Amino acid sequence: RILDALRGAAGAGKRIASICTGAFALAEAGLLDGRAATTYWAYRPLLAARHPAVDLQDDVLYVQDGPVLTSSGYAAGIDLCLHVIRTDHGAAVANTVARLALVAPVRPGGQAQFTQTPLPPERGVSFADTRAWAMEHLDEPLGLTDLARHAGVSVRTLSRRFHAETGVSPLQWLLHQRVERAKELLETTTLPMDALARACGLGTADSLRGHLLRRTGLTPSAYRATFSRLTRSGAGGEAA
Repeated sequence: RILDALRGAAGAGKRIASICTGAFALAEAGLLDGRAATTYWAYRPLLAARHPAVDLQDDVLYVQDGPVLTSSGYAAGIDLCLHVIRTDHGAAVANTVARLALVAPVRPGGQAQFTQTPLPPERGVSFADTRAWAMEHLDEPLGLTDLARHAGVSVRTLSRRFHAETGVSPLQWLLHQRVERAKELLETTTLPMDALARACGLGTADSLRGHLLRRTGLTPSAYRATFSRLTRSGAGGEAA
């Protein structure tokens, strides 16, 4: 019955998502044949053996291939759900949900599923305050030295411990936050693209365009047209 229900939903054009080993049910229903997908790392070899037509992805949090989404674990299922909320309602709503649920903001699906050599948190050293400070200064040209100075540690210590806390490097985290801020501004303002790029620290409209295309497949004006909650008349134009 479950497999028939899944096939029926897929045939009706519904969006279908699985969390962790739920990918096995989708694969058994034939919904993952020829599609990119993922599952919990320990069961990935078994899924590959049983369903060789599935294009399994390693070390990712979640994958979307058309209307079908799969996550690599239970925690990654939260990231998948936030991704769906962001797709349907925009980054601002997704980030609000994340804050209310006391979970991390939306993370890109391509982020590593787990750290190969995780480090235990260093006693007395946390970069939560530094991350909050950086979020208030995204319009400034922040670098590793600025973050380390605010945290009161060396650049080397910052890089090592920041990665242990967040799973990404400081500069990767910073770029992700800049792009998320850009999405929020595209959804909630009519700022021209150059001004918007400066407001989130991405520099120019061309830089904004490149980063957004890589992460969403949409140009800034296409993203604004899709997700803006404002009247579109008077929206700033995009540089060619």
